[in-house]
Amino acid sequence: MSSNTLGRRLVACLLNISEARRKDLVETVARAALYNNEGVKRERTTVLNIFNDYDYNRSVITIVACVDSIREAVLSACVKACGLIDMHAHTGVHPCLGAVDLIPIYPLGEEVGVEHCAQEARAVAQGLTERVQGTSAFLFGWADSPLQRGLAQRRKEMGWFKKTPDTKAVRPDVGPQPQKRYGLTGVGASPYVMNCNVTIDTQDISVGHSIATAIRESTPGGLPGVQVLALPHEGTVEIACNVESVKGDPPSHLAGEPWPSFTIDGQKYCHPPASIITARVAEVAGRQGVGLKGTALVGFTPHECRSLAEFALSQGIAEFWKEQRRIHM
Repeated sequence: MSSNTLGRRLVACLLNISEARRKDLVETVARAALYNNEGVKRERTTVLNIFNDYDYNRSVITIVACVDSIREAVLSACVKACGLIDMHAHTGVHPCLGAVDLIPIYPLGEEVGVEHCAQEARAVAQGLTERVQGTSAFLFGWADSPLQRGLAQRRKEMGWFKKTPDTKAVRPDVGPQPQKRYGLTGVGASPYVMNCNVTIDTQDISVGHSIATAIRESTPGGLPGVQVLALPHEGTVEIACNVESVKGDPPSHLAGEPWPSFTIDGQKYCHPPASIITARVAEVAGRQGVGLKGTALVGFTPHECRSLAEFALSQGIAEFWKEQRRIHM
């Protein structure tokens, strides 16, 4: 089978779970996406990457599969995570509501529309609440029909940003009132969202908050598609950005550097590159006498995700996260 054939109808789920300090547990969750209960490998499914952050106590597992296979892969991983993670015992500096905190599903090319991903997301939310009694979910993006409210808005409505969320006040879209053990899971679909984290060389969280305010999309002059938090991290402050893909071409005043672009449902999307985000953070931090320590992508750009998935699937590599360091493409 050619990589061109394998590339068709691929979607990605960047599964966020509230555990990073027990890496064997996280890998067990990842393998549940890849193998059924009898240990048989699922067709056309791979885990490209596992990103663990100890301070956040949060991991992001990049699952890629054909759109017709993604539901069962993701549900199996979520069921495993819910059996292993108890939110009564969870601690970490990153906001979270659920043992499985976030299930976003993204198309990886023109062959799959966002609405198809939304259908799968809604099915995953329903399936999780049926398979694990006591779990509940809210919907965002295209899965939140017909309003299509964005993730940042929905998280605010659910109290995700609060230090001590009041789950009794939450009204989930699917399932019962949230229970402490499982918490609440966000499930949705949209064009691809990158995660880009920039570390600044200070412990002063107020500097981080001022940078976050300056660069987020909702601020006049902010960066399109950028949702951002400032969080304490390993003795410094991290500017943690969700970078949403935006419709059309980049704004003319930011178009000096090429913005990666792709097409879904005949509509062009693009996203600011990590270099522009880093430069803006450096500019705002520099005004306060603070330098940078580094920038990290959590996972991949949309193009990287698709090309790596095509390669992994063509080679039959399910646990690609173990192989990627030795593979040079």
